[in-house]
Amino acid sequence: MRFWRSTALGVPLAVVLAVAPARAVDVAAFHAAFNSITVSELGHHVDLLADDRFEGREAGSSGGRAAGGYLLQVLEELQLEPAGEGGTYVQSFGAGYRNILGMITGGDPKLRHEVIVIGAHYDHVGRGTARNSFGPTGQIHNGADDNASGTSGVLELVQAFTTLPEPPRRSILFAFWDGEEKGLLGSKHWTSAPTVPLDRIVFAFNADMIGRLQDNRVEVYGSRSAAGLRRLLSQHNAEFRLNLDFKWGVNADSDHYSFFERGIPVLMLHTGLHKDYHRPSDDTERINREGTQSVTQLMFCLAYELAEADAVPAFREDSRLETNVAQSEFERAMAPAPPRLGLSWGTVDAAPGLPITRVAADSPAAQAGLRIGDRVIRFNGCDVTDGAQFQLLVLAAPRATDIVILRPGDPEPQGVAVELRGEPVRVGIAWDEDVAESSVVMLTRVVPGSAADQAGLAPLDRVYAVDGQAFADAREFGQLVTATTQPVELLVERHGVLQTRTILPLAEAGCQRLVSDTPPPEDGTAPTQVR
Repeated sequence: MRFWRSTALGVPLAVVLAVAPARAVDVAAFHAAFNSITVSELGHHVDLLADDRFEGREAGSSGGRAAGGYLLQVLEELQLEPAGEGGTYVQSFGAGYRNILGMITGGDPKLRHEVIVIGAHYDHVGRGTARNSFGPTGQIHNGADDNASGTSGVLELVQAFTTLPEPPRRSILFAFWDGEEKGLLGSKHWTSAPTVPLDRIVFAFNADMIGRLQDNRVEVYGSRSAAGLRRLLSQHNAEFRLNLDFKWGVNADSDHYSFFERGIPVLMLHTGLHKDYHRPSDDTERINREGTQSVTQLMFCLAYELAEADAVPAFREDSRLETNVAQSEFERAMAPAPPRLGLSWGTVDAAPGLPITRVAADSPAAQAGLRIGDRVIRFNGCDVTDGAQFQLLVLAAPRATDIVILRPGDPEPQGVAVELRGEPVRVGIAWDEDVAESSVVMLTRVVPGSAADQAGLAPLDRVYAVDGQAFADAREFGQLVTATTQPVELLVERHGVLQTRTILPLAEAGCQRLVSDTPPPEDGTAPTQVR
């Protein structure tokens, strides 16, 4: 990855088949290609490219040329079609720099003219200077993560696609860029003097620093450069369950930017900066090889689907303006609404009802004269059986309601009128529509204690389907969620991981919650809160 000074540093084939494939997929062939991406081979490539013999692979150096020679050898062994200049794998430019390029021609006569680029830069910074290293300089910077890891991933993707008995419908250009560390020189040169006409390029992948997976987290750049990319990534992440951190901003800090600025949709996967970034300590023993395999296999699934699809989504011009600041504004959760009642309670015990443990000052509960030690027996005409049910009753009740309490020392329960704050809440969510994903809504509020909260939903969750049904926009989503009188099952994406959540609101005009055959999520029970 280009130097950027900063103070912060199984097979999911079912998913492939589920997304309306354009033609029948040879299951065994897909498995074989997917499984050809192995930890041992990835490790072999990383170990070799990050060896001291290549002296840090600086573009134009003898070590950089030697690393390019290794790539040439692998492409020749895999019998990839040359896609450089003059029938070779090489595109020369600058002060002895070389892009290494090979292609698989697509198998569909109508779609083979469309090309998907899968690339990684293979150069690094040599022995480092004050301009490109965090030091110490003068020592070999092997760049095991930056970017022997991404280069190794692309080499394994070459092998995976050449393992298929038939090529995908679209053509795939595999590119190993030189001079990235000197200012994206290789990808900039290629997009200025392409060896394949630029108007044939419909998508570009970039693998840059994929070797240091920590906390299962992968940063994703470019997901807004075309509609539906976040959904596509999440669908194929079903088996990997990587924690995908989607970034809106696309900056000129790696080779995908050379395509993005020319209006071509892009995706870059990146496992993040670390303390060894642009230091001699970025060495092979620190590589997470199993993590590198997961990221590479995810890229294979994504590239395979796009290569097989009837159409590739077009570039979104608005993505040029969608910065990380704009993302922070959009993903800011709404402030919580004030509690409707304003009390806290303890756990159910042998005595009837729920014991009140706190009454908030100036709350409806305080104004109604409720006290600590009172026990809530009935609320809005319903027997109170547990805290979760009581939260739903409070949220769903009309403003003017009644509460029956048993006060210590009193022989009989007493009824108390109470004026709740706000309007009744049955499900407990608010949402907004994302212009990059019109058939997706993002939750902007989940009311504490609500049916949605008890189902395990959270602000910023994205909803893709309601009871298995897709929706066109936020309006239709609202109709599907609020109109039903049954338990509501949502297909939800959180950090790129898909999950189902079943909302069990109170029955209409009833005292008990709806029943579902689906067990509640392990984390679905909300803590007792002030209501």
